[in-house]
Amino acid sequence: MAVEFRDYYEVLGIARDASQADVKKAFRKLARIHHPDVSKDKSTAEEKFKEINEAYEVLSDTEKRKKYDALGANWNGQSPPPPGGGRSSSGSSMPGGEEFQFEGTGFSDFFEQYFSGGGARRAAGYGGGYPGQGGSRRGQDIEGDLMVTLEEAFHGSMRTISLRKADPRTGRVVTDEVQVRIPAGIGEGQRLRVPGHGGQGAGGGANGDLYLRVRMAAHPDFRVKGHDLFRDLELAPWEAVLGTTLAVNIPGGKSVQVKIPAGTGTGDQLRLKGYGLPKKGAPGDLYVEVSIATPPSVDAEERALWEKLRDVSKFKPRED
Repeated sequence: MAVEFRDYYEVLGIARDASQADVKKAFRKLARIHHPDVSKDKSTAEEKFKEINEAYEVLSDTEKRKKYDALGANWNGQSPPPPGGGRSSSGSSMPGGEEFQFEGTGFSDFFEQYFSGGGARRAAGYGGGYPGQGGSRRGQDIEGDLMVTLEEAFHGSMRTISLRKADPRTGRVVTDEVQVRIPAGIGEGQRLRVPGHGGQGAGGGANGDLYLRVRMAAHPDFRVKGHDLFRDLELAPWEAVLGTTLAVNIPGGKSVQVKIPAGTGTGDQLRLKGYGLPKKGAPGDLYVEVSIATPPSVDAEERALWEKLRDVSKFKPRED
């Protein structure tokens, strides 16, 4: 089961020497275009959004990007050496020789092999299985990453995961499909257990389990910390000084009216209670982080008004 190389720079449309700021800018631009909630082409939006997220996951992380750049330089399009010597070059491999690949997790096989924290998880006993009566062995547990969008974490969802397993002793490939429930409020790093869908047991032993580790997909507007959400909001200088009421988007394609107090400054946070991710008891909160935007240019009339304001204002931003 060969693994296809992914050119993450090409996915984001950036040069290989792009700065981290350029990586973030490219991701946010593309993510807004291809986000399933706003894309005009719904049939391809979800896969494209996940592809963009995967590229951003690697290139926005300094260590992963360094590892990726080193790998890319040595890639021959066939069988690159597995990092650290711990993975098969044709998909993830368990110590007993059984290879497997995921579909439906949101990550490519390339990512799973080289950048996932998952892969085969060794259990006790020969080939990773637990010894049982009569020489039976429990099958190995398998781990993989599962990309979960903010919308899925907000509302919950069902996902079909396919696990293709190949036994080099027989050359037989079997596809195991399972429905995985993603509960509302799930967070980064949590694991979903799918009993009996891991490695095959031996000698009548039980199959191992499949564990899927949640990786929250980056969102162009929201950041997730636990069950709280954070988003940026730019204000015009007069909005910050005089105060205003604005419609602020929240997850789910809805918006809420937010009152901006007079005198709001850059760095101020406005807390919207209960608009974060669901959890037992009260849901998390949404925090709006304010920054003041200035016009890039002004015409003659506007300049005259700004100059008049400068001359009559008693505001002193600095101590004399």
